[in-house]
Amino acid sequence: MEYNDQIKNRVKRMEGQLRGILKMMEENKDCKEVITQLSAVRSAVDRTVGVVVSSNLVECVLDAEKNGENTDELIKEAVNLLVKSR
Repeated sequence: MEYNDQIKNRVKRMEGQLRGILKMMEENKDCKEVITQLSAVRSAVDRTVGVVVSSNLVECVLDAEKNGENTDELIKEAVNLLVKSR
């Protein structure tokens, strides 16, 4: 799978958020603020996992259909990836 700029930018944004959280911790910011930011990063990771899995699934299903292959196993694998990511 090729990771497009949109997906890479999502990860870069998360990286920036994590750096910000570290800075907050070093500055002894309030626990609530840190937890809020950590929750935001977790949500961003979850959304990115969904984007990667769904993009890959679409690509794999199209290739499989083009080659006359069954797509059931691909779909099960994608669902398992999403379940594992939680």
